Amino acid sequence: MNINPPVFSKTDSLKFFRTLNKRVNEYFKENNIKKTGNWKLHLKAFVMFSALLAPYFILLTLNIPVWAQLLLTIVMGVGMAGIGMNVMHDANHGSYSSKTWLNKIMGSSMYLLAGNVYNWQVQHNVLHHTYTNIHGHDEDLDAGRIIRFTHTAQWRRFHKFQHYYSVFLYGLLTFNWAITTDIKQMRRYIKKGLSYGEFRSPVKQWTVLVITKLLYALVWLVVPMLLGITWWKVLIGFFVMHYTAGLILSIVFQLAHVVEETANPLPDENGEMANTWAIHQLYTTANFAPKNRIVNWFTGGLNHQIEHHIFPHISHVHYSKIAEIVKQTAREHNLPYHEFKTMREAVAAHFRHLKELGMKPAIN
Repeated sequence: MNINPPVFSKTDSLKFFRTLNKRVNEYFKENNIKKTGNWKLHLKAFVMFSALLAPYFILLTLNIPVWAQLLLTIVMGVGMAGIGMNVMHDANHGSYSSKTWLNKIMGSSMYLLAGNVYNWQVQHNVLHHTYTNIHGHDEDLDAGRIIRFTHTAQWRRFHKFQHYYSVFLYGLLTFNWAITTDIKQMRRYIKKGLSYGEFRSPVKQWTVLVITKLLYALVWLVVPMLLGITWWKVLIGFFVMHYTAGLILSIVFQLAHVVEETANPLPDENGEMANTWAIHQLYTTANFAPKNRIVNWFTGGLNHQIEHHIFPHISHVHYSKIAEIVKQTAREHNLPYHEFKTMREAVAAHFRHLKELGMKPAIN
C-alpha cells in the first residue's frame, strides 16, 4: 500500500452529486420510508442464519449418510455467504437498522464468517469505498503475486493462466480469514493507525481477535469432534463450507470492479484525482443482473454496486428503487453507468479481463 493517499477533486462543475443526493433524499421523504433496513431485511437475516446454523445442529445430532453431510456443509457455506452479503455488510455500514446497538450486534456476524469486524471495516469501508479501484490504495485489488487485477500491477509469467486458475483460488477467501489474513491485516492497520470511527486500543483489538478465533475453532472444530464426528469428516466439512462461501463472495465482489468496463484511474504527480469521489465511483464500479430478483435477493443488493458505493449508508433493500434515479442523473450529466443485464455477462467480462491482464505487457 502507498503511504500518501490520493486526494479527490473538490470541483463538481457538473453538480452531479448535489443533484443526485437531493433526488434520492426526496424519494425517501416523499415515500415516508427510512433509509435503513425493514422487515424484508430482518426476514432475510432469519433465513440466512437458519441456512448456516440449522445444518450445523442437524450434523451434530442426527446420524445421516456421508453424502447428506457433505450437502449440508455446502448449504452452510451458502448461508455464510448470505449472512456476509445481506446482514454483516449492511450492519457494518450502519444501514441494517437505525439503532446503533442492533447494527453492532448484526455486524458481529462477521465472526461467523471467521473474519474480524475491525479489519473488515478498515479494508472495506475505509480503503475500498474511499479509494475504489486505485492500485496501491484499494486492498481489494491486492491478491499478492498470484493474481494480477490491474495493468499497473507487476506482471509475471504465470499470470497468462490466471483466467483459468483464479476461480479455484477464489474459494479460499474466508478460509484465509480464519487462518492468516486477519493477523496480517490487524498488524498492518494498527501500525498505520487506521480505523473506521473511533480508534480502539491495540490491546483491545488483539484481545477480540484472539478470543473470537478461539471461540470459532471451538464451535466449528472442537465441539463436533467431542460429540463423536470423525476428525477427518470435521476438517473436510469445515473446508467445504468455507470454500463454498469464499467462492460465492469472491465472484460477486469481482463482478463489480474487475471487469472490462471499469477503470483503474491513478492520481497525478501531485497525488490528485481527476474527478470528485462520487463521479469516481461511476467510472470504477459496475452493476449486474439488476432485474434478476433471485440475484438481487441473495447477493444483498451487491449487484447494485453503483448505488451502494455512492450511498453506502442506505440499506440494500432500497437499491432497486433508487437505481433509476442514479442512472437517469448520470445520463443527464453525460457520465458512465456501467451495467450488465445478466450475471452471465458480468462473469464472462470478468474472466475476459483477467485474460487480458494476464498477457505480457507491451514494451514501450
